[in-house]
Amino acid sequence: MNAIITASELASELAGERPPVVLDIRWQLSVAKAAGAPEFDGRAAYAAGHIPSAVFIDLDRELAGTAGPGEGRHPLPDLAAFGAAMRAAGVSADRDVVVYDGGQGWAAARAWWLLRWTGHSSVRVLDGGLAAWDGSLETSVPTVRPGTFAPAPGATGLLDADDAAALARSGLLLDARAAERYRGDVEPIDRVGGHIPGAVSAPTTENVADDGRFRPAAELAERFKSLGATGDPGQVGVYCGSGVSGAHEVLALAVAGFDAQLYVGSWSQWSADESRPVATGPDPQ
Repeated sequence: MNAIITASELASELAGERPPVVLDIRWQLSVAKAAGAPEFDGRAAYAAGHIPSAVFIDLDRELAGTAGPGEGRHPLPDLAAFGAAMRAAGVSADRDVVVYDGGQGWAAARAWWLLRWTGHSSVRVLDGGLAAWDGSLETSVPTVRPGTFAPAPGATGLLDADDAAALARSGLLLDARAAERYRGDVEPIDRVGGHIPGAVSAPTTENVADDGRFRPAAELAERFKSLGATGDPGQVGVYCGSGVSGAHEVLALAVAGFDAQLYVGSWSQWSADESRPVATGPDPQ
């Protein structure tokens, strides 16, 4: 099954006999709080209007655990709690799931990756997010029949810090953050700027067109091939700041026909450990 779905395809499936479960995961990384400005409220945005039948999922509370010492900002959620949240939203292993966010695609990709990694075989991201939806919106909270999904983490697909360091030397480790953060020119969030030695800069923003939709699969495939990706199993890994935009890169790789693993702790975990080496500048080394 394709990893993404268009707005017209979703509208057609919602009108069908067995519509997919739809999850609204509007969220955005914000440093506004530090400047005294209010942070984005995904639940309020959901209440103001959402795709019919969609259920709101809170990324920080349901798609991530509480950050602790030695972890990144968005560690894996407790799997029992994650499973309970998915079942409450109506998710079952034998029913299609479509996830969307406000248009950036990062939050939706985090949900897509988690569901796929924990065993759900039919999850798609709405290409372009809510901004691409031209159908009606509703403000009422839908009545949901609880699902039966039971998370079963996969044996592959997840990297820890040591795995990421090794893959940067033996395969291809992509850094999905902005190029200036990769180089270490600026670092607005984490302790220090730079990148994992050996990692290759591959900003997530270059995976999409101006409208937020993914570039054609063939174009994405050429991009990742030019960065060193091959079809070898376990050869490609991705990290970002905290495991959110990196999931979007894994999704883009899937659209292009590549399997990739995600280092969930990402730079927020790596850079917090002063024993880990840090490279700066435009080159991997």
